Amino acid sequence: MTEKFRTLDLFAGVGGIRLGFDQAGFKTVYANDIEPSCKETYDLNFEDAKLHIEDINCVKIEDLPEFDVLLAGFPCQPFSIAGYRKGFCDEGRGDLFFKIAEILDERRPKAFLLENVKNLKGHDSGKTFEIISKTLQDLGYHFKHAVLNAMEYGNIPQNRERIYIVGFLSSDACSNFKFPEEIPLECSFREFLEKDVPEKYHYEGKFLYDKIKDDVKSMDTVYQWRRKYVRDNKKGVVPTLTANMGTGGHNVPIILEEKGIRKLTPKECFMFQGYPSTFKLPDISDGKLYKQAGNSVVVPVIKRIAENMKKVLEMDL
Repeated sequence: MTEKFRTLDLFAGVGGIRLGFDQAGFKTVYANDIEPSCKETYDLNFEDAKLHIEDINCVKIEDLPEFDVLLAGFPCQPFSIAGYRKGFCDEGRGDLFFKIAEILDERRPKAFLLENVKNLKGHDSGKTFEIISKTLQDLGYHFKHAVLNAMEYGNIPQNRERIYIVGFLSSDACSNFKFPEEIPLECSFREFLEKDVPEKYHYEGKFLYDKIKDDVKSMDTVYQWRRKYVRDNKKGVVPTLTANMGTGGHNVPIILEEKGIRKLTPKECFMFQGYPSTFKLPDISDGKLYKQAGNSVVVPVIKRIAENMKKVLEMDL
């Protein structure tokens, strides 16, 4: 039996990328994030390699354990259309890519997976991605990238596009690697909904109800309150879940049920990121859980990428 490839889980959040790689047969040996509340969720769901809370810039590279694959869903806000688009000038977030580059340079893992928002490639008229590409090439890595939508590559009813950059030290491994093929969406968003949802998630009798009641009309549509108006998702899936669902809840998707109009629960948001129903949520505020879900990744997409990476890594042994 082939020994499992070891992964380093950076900017780990609550473990979405790790979960996909674990499911594909990898072994996580170290995990890091800067957000303390993520540790409660992460450690509740993983038995080993608990989440280390520290600014990645303060982590000593020589103290990291031996690993084969670096995983990093590095901060995306600096490159997001919804953010201020500061890119590398966003000190402490946008420049964290260069910490990843330092680790790659010093430790020379066999491969890496980087994940970010779709807009990363077009940010600053493409200059940001050029810098990332040249940096990785100068380090001796060969890589491919693709933008994959969860509803097209993960069989998850969420309209979520993300860029994935997969790299290898071996040029042969990179040549042999292929991103997953598109698969049909075979499930409805209603299959992911909980039953007997607590009253606090319903809008009747609350301030927002009068503003949305005339626009939320169909049980087959997912809606969002966009501060001043209701937006319906024309594709019949959940719109992109965002981190700012945890700040006031204005972006939390809204649905119509027989009992009335309500927003998605934190558990449902995790389900729409492809987390299994067995994934445990700690007793912390809904705001923190919404933020954690919105900041995460779509696990089935990650798993499919990881499976393809594993194939070429095993071929290259």
